[in-house]
Amino acid sequence: MTNDTQLAPKPTAGAPTTRSLPTVLKQVPWRSVAIVVPFLAVFIALSIGSPAFLSAQNIGNVLDRQSGILIVAAAATLVLIAGGIDLSVGATYMFTAVICGTIIVRVGGEAGAALGIIVGILAGLVVGLINGIISTYLKINPLIATLAMSFIILGATKLVSQFGKEGIGQIRVDFPEFRWLALTKPLGISLPTWIAFIVIVILGIVLWRTTFGRYVYAAGGNAEAARLAGIRVDGVRIATFAIAGTAAGLAGVIDLARTPSAPENDAIATTLTFTVLAGIVVGGTSILGGEGAIWRTVLGILFIAMLYNGFTLLRIDPLFQGIALGVIILVAVGFDAWSKFRRR
Repeated sequence: MTNDTQLAPKPTAGAPTTRSLPTVLKQVPWRSVAIVVPFLAVFIALSIGSPAFLSAQNIGNVLDRQSGILIVAAAATLVLIAGGIDLSVGATYMFTAVICGTIIVRVGGEAGAALGIIVGILAGLVVGLINGIISTYLKINPLIATLAMSFIILGATKLVSQFGKEGIGQIRVDFPEFRWLALTKPLGISLPTWIAFIVIVILGIVLWRTTFGRYVYAAGGNAEAARLAGIRVDGVRIATFAIAGTAAGLAGVIDLARTPSAPENDAIATTLTFTVLAGIVVGGTSILGGEGAIWRTVLGILFIAMLYNGFTLLRIDPLFQGIALGVIILVAVGFDAWSKFRRR
């Protein structure tokens, strides 16, 4: 009498093995697929639906307007991967722009422009360091710490702006010594776009190919294990906050040169913050830390910008832009939870 195990053929050496469908699905890079496929689909749809979409002028304008957001989002990606979150990037962006504009107005000339740029970026660095220290050494949840800091920064912005205004209105920084930063177009592409590209490449290499980048992933993936391995998790997280603050300062300076009125509306800071977070999440970076990539964040930001641009070109009611963005964020967060479940 035989049983099923006796009847079953034994695998021979060297015979190809087949993997089950669930195993194959677990190995698919779903986070990359989740942003690349929709991005290409919308890009192709808009290219067909609106001839103006693919024009060099339209593409150039979109990249130029998104350059500041791309810089902030690329740096803020490091914060999320390391296990933190920064809700103050928008306020920092506005704060540094006002500081830069105030110095330029008061000092004037090339010296004022140079000093304004340097101090504006350094102000962003200081804010980032404060965020990092508060959320690590003081053990305050990063969400609460940076939210509180955003209110403080917005208040400080209004105080600083009083020194740069002449009467009622916004700070005007219409000086050629400063405006060149936005008006220069090397090889036909705006300088802010080139700066954003350089920042993205540098941060991408840092995250992907350096020891610090591995520490960032480790700090967000399993902080306790990282500490046991000798990684200074608090130091890594502070560094990511400092990078995000510096990036916000750089973006504030760049966008001030484009406008050239210093932004002082709280709604601008709030919109930038949530646009950055939306782009990062849509790009597949986990809100729980430990996973993410700069290039996916870039696609996430450009995907949102492309949708807005498409709504405008196709003359769709702007009312639906916010609805569409909200749905996209919900889907992205839901997909993040699903992808984690698939790997269990």
